[in-house]
Amino acid sequence: MRYPPAVDPAKVGTYPARAKAGGGYVWDAVLEYRVWCYPAKGAEDLDGGGDYYYAFATFAEAKEFAEKTSGAQEPLALILQEEYIDEPADGQYVHVRAPRITEWPPEFLSRPKRTGRTIPDFFSADAPSNRLDIIRGTADGT
Repeated sequence: MRYPPAVDPAKVGTYPARAKAGGGYVWDAVLEYRVWCYPAKGAEDLDGGGDYYYAFATFAEAKEFAEKTSGAQEPLALILQEEYIDEPADGQYVHVRAPRITEWPPEFLSRPKRTGRTIPDFFSADAPSNRLDIIRGTADGT
């Protein structure tokens, strides 16, 4: 799969290191791709043994760096969710209308980008029994 580039390459590397991890089911923009480096696993020690990351505007750049760097993790996508679907308990979904930044495995970007209909369709009374199909892009009419 070809992953989208960062929405604003000039801002790559300026986002806070701390971010949510996963979740939300939908995405609005890729902010950057991150490669986390772990001295305990062989990465160069740049921070007294602490973990650190490098930020990239494209997945290809991040992947290339990760492959040639000892102690590096596979790339993660830092994404913006303007609004999202929370799942506080298994099968219990909540529409959250607040932005957040989270790290995702890039494979999650294969889900369709959120549109104005994605979340309303998910919560629709006539949504398919497996309404996760809507956000996975596999429901009829998507």
